[in-house]
Amino acid sequence: MKSLAELAKIREETLKKVDIRKERKGTRIVVGMATCGISAGARPILTALLEEVNKRNLGDVEVTQTGCIGICQLEPIIEVYKEGEGKVTYVDMNAEKARRVIAEHIVNGKIVSEFTIGAYEK
Repeated sequence: MKSLAELAKIREETLKKVDIRKERKGTRIVVGMATCGISAGARPILTALLEEVNKRNLGDVEVTQTGCIGICQLEPIIEVYKEGEGKVTYVDMNAEKARRVIAEHIVNGKIVSEFTIGAYEK
């Protein structure tokens, strides 16, 4: 780095990469990995999601982790942000349910309603 202009360019590029609030192309799946999520079994879910995305070569799908989502009693939780759709929150998940979410929601575009927070509340 030799100038302030170079530093400003690096800063701008980095901010673009880390700003998750901006709408992005593709799909982002977020797994709650705070202590509450991990103790409820989130780690095998994260692994299952990553394996399924890789197995199906879903290049436009990003699986990430976050801290506490705020509803610990419903952990493990995953949130799906699919381009052009609202956020879908899946609760009380396990690895098999996560694989089904990939197959039905991510690949085929059909939300798995019985796993959503709305279905849980009923």
